Amino acid sequence: MPNIAYNASQKRKRKSSIVSILSILSILLIDQVSKTVVSSKLSPGQSIPIIKYVLHLTFVKNTGAAFGLFKNSTYFFITVSVIAVIIVGAILLKAIRNDKFFGSSFFNFSLILIISGALGNLIDRARLRYVIDFIDVRIWPVFNFADSSITIGTALLIISFAKFDKNLNM
Repeated sequence: MPNIAYNASQKRKRKSSIVSILSILSILLIDQVSKTVVSSKLSPGQSIPIIKYVLHLTFVKNTGAAFGLFKNSTYFFITVSVIAVIIVGAILLKAIRNDKFFGSSFFNFSLILIISGALGNLIDRARLRYVIDFIDVRIWPVFNFADSSITIGTALLIISFAKFDKNLNM
């Protein structure tokens, strides 16, 4: 007779893997499609107001980090991005292998956001040698969905450690 607990655990792990992969791919798709549309419709430096004085689409070729910091560091950030994707991916895989994914979904969603954002900007850096930024709120450096994903994911990760620390034992 098959071990029912083992089968249930395997099904949860498979479901966790599918949810993770589909989430990462969805966020990555939104990021890459939005960058492709902006770069095909706007010239570098061109800006279109969506909500005047509040939100503009502004095409910026960013050779630095998130929000335009540390210009002309493409190869350094490619290296950092690859390392981040490997580390975050390993942590996410460990949560899935230990059947902890749905037990701390807040924590795992933060990892999904971080890895998606890192991959989105890594693809740009590897392909173009710069990152396409376009979300311009006028009081902040121009950014993109990948930057937002990394920032929100990092904030959620900090919150998950602060609030749910006891549940994160992997």
